[in-house]
Amino acid sequence: MDIISLIVGFFQENAYLVRARGGDEGLIVDPGDEADRILEAVRRTGLRPTAIVSTHGHLDHVGAAAELQEALGLPFWLHADDEFYLASLAEQALAFGLPPVRAPRVDRYLEDGGELAVGAETVRVIHLPGHTPGGVGLYDGEALIAGDTLFAGSVGRTDLPGGDWDVLRRTLRERLLALPDATRVYPGHGPPTTIGAERGSNPFLLDL
Repeated sequence: MDIISLIVGFFQENAYLVRARGGDEGLIVDPGDEADRILEAVRRTGLRPTAIVSTHGHLDHVGAAAELQEALGLPFWLHADDEFYLASLAEQALAFGLPPVRAPRVDRYLEDGGELAVGAETVRVIHLPGHTPGGVGLYDGEALIAGDTLFAGSVGRTDLPGGDWDVLRRTLRERLLALPDATRVYPGHGPPTTIGAERGSNPFLLDL
C-alpha cells in the first residue's frame, strides 16, 4: 500500500493517508489534529477515503477524527478497549492547554486478525496492547502502521492510564519481533524504521 505521512499538531504526531497502489480508495489513519490540513491533503492526493481509523484512543491520535467524520461523512473505527479514552478528550486537551476536542462516534470496533479493505488490497489488524489496552497496528505484509507501540530507537510510554509495561514487553516480543526484519514500521511519532533495525539497536528490545 502507499502511505503518505503528515506531521500534525502540538504533539507532532504522524497522521497517515493510506491507499492501494495504483488506486485512489483508502483510509485516513490517526488524524490527531489539523483537520483542515488533512482535508487538503486528501483533495491534493485524490484519495477517496472510505473510513477513519485510529490505532489507539489518545488525544493526539483522534483529535481531528470528529471533524473529519462530519466533513467527509465517514465511519470511525477504533478497538473497543480504547473507547473509554474518548469520554475524556476535552479533559486531555485542557491538561495541555489546548482547545476542547469533540469525540468522534465509533462506528466499528477493530478486532485482532480482522481485515480492512484498502481499495483492492487489504490490511490486517494486529492487537498491540501495552501503550493502551486497545492499541492496534495495521499490517499489509510489508509495512506496519504501529501507532505508539514502537518508535525508531524507543517504544511507547506506559505511565498513562491504561498503560502496562509488562503487557507492552509481551506485545513487542510476541507480536512485533515475530514480523520479518524487512517490515517497514510507520510509528505514531518520529521517522519510519524497520523491524530489523529495531531488533538490532533499540535498547528496549535487546533484552526481550
